[in-house]
Amino acid sequence: MAKIIGLDHVQVAIPVGAEDTARAFYGKVLGMQELQKPANLAVRGGCWFASGNQQIHIGGESNFLPAKKAHPALLVDDLAGYLAELKQRGLDGGFDEPVPGALRATIFDPFGNRIELVERLAR
Repeated sequence: MAKIIGLDHVQVAIPVGAEDTARAFYGKVLGMQELQKPANLAVRGGCWFASGNQQIHIGGESNFLPAKKAHPALLVDDLAGYLAELKQRGLDGGFDEPVPGALRATIFDPFGNRIELVERLAR
């Protein structure tokens, strides 16, 4: 039987035309690598980013509203260290209530979209 084998990407909405702000945040602040969109999709705007095999696709949306509950959760190897680095880049984030086996924090992109940061703890 065919089955789901993984997650390819997560789409995050931004206001139409705000790609430069998205590039500054996802590329420079978060340190993700920008990927070249296929030519047939690039005409729609937006931008794509990756860290390892994980991707976030950014797309402009008319009548944009930020996602306050729905969110990507990005894995980090040192949550406290990563939050300290983000603070040096001008972004404050705060620890969330931990869950078994993980520490968590929340940050927001420049558009108000929630992003969760997760550090998996050794068992």
